Amino acid sequence: QVQLVESGGGLVQPGGSLTLSCVVSGLSVSSSVMSWYRQAPGKVRELVAQIGNIGHSTYYPASVKGRFNISRDGAKNTLYLQMNDLKPDDTAVYYCRPLKPIIWGQGTQVTVSS
Repeated sequence: QVQLVESGGGLVQPGGSLTLSCVVSGLSVSSSVMSWYRQAPGKVRELVAQIGNIGHSTYYPASVKGRFNISRDGAKNTLYLQMNDLKPDDTAVYYCRPLKPIIWGQGTQVTVSS
């Protein structure tokens, strides 16, 4: 059974940084396509970062490219999202997820506000 536990969210000022963590059990983060999604109030859940299961290929939408960095630690079976130069529009609940199975954790709240 795959379980995902996200953490690291919080309140940060615009321009600040946060690193999110996702501890995964029941699946290897090193051999899986892993993603971070976010959902802001009243908006659909959107993909913000993805890392491939072969090599270190990554994908970011234009809204976060150059500011967010996805990485993983196979020894800890943990996925990370380093977020820099945060903006109020980055405020959302952030979730990690493997490509398969389609399963969601509880998410971690990120609030960017002065």
